[in-house]
Amino acid sequence: MSPSGKIKKSQPPLHFPFMQEENRLSMAMENYLLSILRLEEQEIKVTVVGLSEHFKNLPKAEGLGTSLPSVSAMVRRLSREQLVETGPNKEIQFTKLGLQSAQSILRRHRLAARLAVDVLGVELKYAYREAHRLEHAISPYLEHRIIEILQHPTTCPFGHPIPGSAYKKPKKLISLSNAKTDTSYIVNRIPEDDENLVSYFVENGFLPDQKIKLKNVSDSRGVVVVSCLESELVFGFQVAEMIWISDSEENL
Repeated sequence: MSPSGKIKKSQPPLHFPFMQEENRLSMAMENYLLSILRLEEQEIKVTVVGLSEHFKNLPKAEGLGTSLPSVSAMVRRLSREQLVETGPNKEIQFTKLGLQSAQSILRRHRLAARLAVDVLGVELKYAYREAHRLEHAISPYLEHRIIEILQHPTTCPFGHPIPGSAYKKPKKLISLSNAKTDTSYIVNRIPEDDENLVSYFVENGFLPDQKIKLKNVSDSRGVVVVSCLESELVFGFQVAEMIWISDSEENL
């Protein structure tokens, strides 16, 4: 475990604000807000159609319908609860309350993934699935204890920032699809919800903080070739767009 802070030895105050029990949403509503926020992080325009496709990649245990009617119905429900708004261009956006709720859920999810990997020894490819199961059961008090035990982590095991932490975004953060050939970079964050892809990352050491070099971009084949450790990895453009990298010089 890579500590990003020190454990506080003093006990938390009895009335610490986020330790107070909150009015929790249903599991389905939490999953929707989580998914919308994750898509926004990837700078993807969120629509009913986009959500429907995204839900097809979630664990089946989440029980989310992927049909357009079921997704539309839930978005309308979130709108009635004043958590999201839908503009004339059909883009789904958070209200202030919705964003706060989504960040809370995402924080629990990424803390759960970090706990699963760093403390429980869960294989990285299973971390996303297990975090989805754990996130709904984490109370504000347990969230506080996890943060303390993990020594105030700033990212999940896949490199994604934990909302509310001391995370500092690199100045030059771009997707792999926008990288320059024959240039060295540092892996910042990787996709987390495809277990086969995560296994490929792990097997080749393609993980956050690893130094890589973009070797080639083939428009005709729709792939990018990356040098990592002693291997050459090949990614399709769609995967490359979901991998975030930073300037290697910034990490010196």
